[in-house]
Amino acid sequence: MEDTRRHGVGGAGARAAGVGLLVLGGALVVVAALTTPWRSLPGGAPAVVPDPARDFTAAQIARAEAFDAAVSLPSYLSLAVTLVVAGVLVLTPAGAWAASRLKGPWWLRTLLAVPLISAVSLLLKWPLGMWFEARLREYGLSTQGWPAWSADRLKSFAVQTVLITIMVLAVVWLARRAPRRWWIPAAGGAAALTVVASFVYPLVVEPLFNDFTPLPAGPLRSELIAMAARDGVPVEDVLVADASRRTTALNAYVSGFGATRRIVVYDTLLRAPAGEVKLVVAHELGHADEGDVLYGTLVGALGAAAGACLLFLVLSCGRLRRRTGVASVGDPRAAGLLLGLMSIATVLSGPAENLVSRHIEARADVHALDLTRDPATFAAMQKRLAVTNISDLSPSAFEYLMYASHPTSPQRLALARSWARVNGLPEP
Repeated sequence: MEDTRRHGVGGAGARAAGVGLLVLGGALVVVAALTTPWRSLPGGAPAVVPDPARDFTAAQIARAEAFDAAVSLPSYLSLAVTLVVAGVLVLTPAGAWAASRLKGPWWLRTLLAVPLISAVSLLLKWPLGMWFEARLREYGLSTQGWPAWSADRLKSFAVQTVLITIMVLAVVWLARRAPRRWWIPAAGGAAALTVVASFVYPLVVEPLFNDFTPLPAGPLRSELIAMAARDGVPVEDVLVADASRRTTALNAYVSGFGATRRIVVYDTLLRAPAGEVKLVVAHELGHADEGDVLYGTLVGALGAAAGACLLFLVLSCGRLRRRTGVASVGDPRAAGLLLGLMSIATVLSGPAENLVSRHIEARADVHALDLTRDPATFAAMQKRLAVTNISDLSPSAFEYLMYASHPTSPQRLALARSWARVNGLPEP
């Protein structure tokens, strides 16, 4: 007969997990508080009030507001679907019922339950995704056809589902082997998975969505590599992503660390003046110089480990397991409950991650200004990015909290003007 490990997990196990949560959560808060650049400019830097009307025409502001209104509803509805599905999985036996329909050994049922339940959410949100994509096309931001869009969406779903399945399968397996102590190896495994995923992502996942080619030889390539060398961040290559096959938006980013660290620019960005491209790359060099990807990975690892402790404590609640029809965490029927809790944790942690990210992005902006000492071109670049990407110039408090991983364009322009005053240069 199958051993479902119907053991309690309270008492000493819960107390130990609580201590682990306090230690790891405290370490996470301390590290984030001490390493996040809460102030990107010197303390005496003059304050400049962000003002969209100073840099953007009435027509550009109206277009940004109209675009935000067009995409907000499908975005909010998608978030609502995520929370409703998570609520159903956490508050009802729906997930356990779905998993109980599957046949086979416990590991196979767990392995199948995760993509099955995840697919329900994907199907519910598919029309909302199409709605959002239609608005992008209406405003000229998307260049994809429906087959390519569908392929990208399915690939993204597959990548996410593989990672979540690994986590859920590991938790169920560990809970079967050590019902009262599974949080210990789960915390270590979650931290390790975060580090490994960050390392392999640029090598395995990014090529699924874009083709990358070296920036062709020429003055721009030579200037970018020379600028990186001056900055103390030698770069053997700068890659170009063929983003134009799906979007007209401008972007660049740095991902990975160590041997996988790479600076990538969208091919759409190369249509901008060379000086503006240099400013964007200088911003990305700021991330590399400060080790932001490595820092983010380590903070993420701490958060994942603390999350495993919190998960153990939440699942220690017998009432919750009874309500969802889950005999124990080692039961394959726990897959839905685990998925629901992970979804809720992802949504709740978003605002804190965005808060830290905005300050890190502001520091990278200052790095770009320090490196190029060209606030006028920086301002021109920010305006081009905002207009081309139809950025929200005045997001609501909710949107800023939930979705803004970067400062707004007016905030970045105000930062450049404050930097110019500090450095005795003309304000852009």
